[in-house]
Amino acid sequence: MPELALQILLLLFLAAVLAGFIDAIAGGGGMVTLPAMLLAGIPPLAALGTNKLQSLFGSASASWSSARHGHVDLHGQLPMVLTAAAGAVAGALAATVVPGAWLRALLPFLLVGIALYFALKPDIGAVDRHRRMSPRVFGLTFVPVIGFYDGVFGPGTGSFLMLGFVGLAGFGLLKATAHTKFLNFGSNVGASVVFLASGAVLWKVGLLMGAGQFLGAQLGSRFAMRHGTKVIKPLLVTVSLLLALKLLADPTHPLRTWLAL
Repeated sequence: MPELALQILLLLFLAAVLAGFIDAIAGGGGMVTLPAMLLAGIPPLAALGTNKLQSLFGSASASWSSARHGHVDLHGQLPMVLTAAAGAVAGALAATVVPGAWLRALLPFLLVGIALYFALKPDIGAVDRHRRMSPRVFGLTFVPVIGFYDGVFGPGTGSFLMLGFVGLAGFGLLKATAHTKFLNFGSNVGASVVFLASGAVLWKVGLLMGAGQFLGAQLGSRFAMRHGTKVIKPLLVTVSLLLALKLLADPTHPLRTWLAL
């Protein structure tokens, strides 16, 4: 593909800063970066691969910031990160054979369900609750499944992980936010390995946007730690609904295609 103009690269950097900020708080940063890369004329496969590379910087930045402030034990969570990465590797390898149209058709309704779950429970996630799964079972079942999804498709991964940590692992929202980013880092690593091996990564764009992601994630994670659930919950609900609407508004969305038949 031709070299991108300096102005386009600057806009992609700013889009990555915004995505990193949003992603560090509630997930959904790909809702900003993927369309930005596609609008810049980057082919879809290269956009997906480059998006995974630049997302690495945002999730690593948010994880580091949370760990420094004692909200996540990086060493203790390493087994879950490894299962997330393994799931993402399998998902990325399977991406060419999994019926992606079915995933895209179902995703908006899952995101709306997540938004309603958090919106209709006033005190959900305010404090840690009784967990429904042991950490071992959670790490060996739910985590690799979401990692697989991240490798196959990706949008909404942070929201799904947040729902799992709150609804199954019994975490409060602030703790869930910190742990979500660390697991998301693992799934980004796994998927990136596959995309790098296939040559579907634009290094200059990915590293530039990665710097923007790192900056945005630092700002977002500090904002979340300062304001806690009063900002995390509404932003999580808003991001989930906006991502669902954006997917449904896409002219290529499977539901629009099927309804037109």
